[in-house]
Amino acid sequence: MQRVHAPRLAREQRVDEILQSAREVFCEKGFEAAAVAEIAARMGAVEGTVYKYFPTKRDLLLRVLEHWYEEMFGDYTRDLAGVHAHRERLRLLVWRHLRSLRDKPKLCRLMFREVQSERDYRGTVLHDLNRRYTQLLLDVIRAGVADGEFRGDIAPELLRSMVYGGIEHHGWNYVCGRGELDVDGVADQIITVLCEGITKPARAGHTKTGKKS
Repeated sequence: MQRVHAPRLAREQRVDEILQSAREVFCEKGFEAAAVAEIAARMGAVEGTVYKYFPTKRDLLLRVLEHWYEEMFGDYTRDLAGVHAHRERLRLLVWRHLRSLRDKPKLCRLMFREVQSERDYRGTVLHDLNRRYTQLLLDVIRAGVADGEFRGDIAPELLRSMVYGGIEHHGWNYVCGRGELDVDGVADQIITVLCEGITKPARAGHTKTGKKS
């Protein structure tokens, strides 16, 4: 049995404490107004302790968001394993993303405003995590196409952009503290549009032109 040295455990525990404190302060104050000194004080340490593990405040923000994505990715993968119908798997991913906006709006706002909009976002660990996160949706769509449940003439990448871009646009007011977000209702509507489109179904006995057959 491999022994784990105490210094390593102490370091991991300290990093976890810093990340938890930083997450709280960033959510309460926003990135610009958050002070590293306050993050340290909240965990009963001095400012230099934080800088010992994270060279800049931005590095700390990125790691906070990386940790959050890692949590979500694990939860989504586990939940998907229990659902087998393609449409229900698709709804689960849409519903979970909406719920992340509803339950963690301040973290979402940090991600959208402070990270995704910056030029240095691509190629980062966080960008890679985001790609893995959205890859789950691509995999579900492609599996549905392979089984003949979904049509195969629309690029899965376009559908991914429509889903996540649409959710983030629709939920932006809520993320900024305005209004409510109906997770179940919006998830159902998104899945209806994706799977059935917006064209009204033809009435029985009528052709597409509206004339009786």
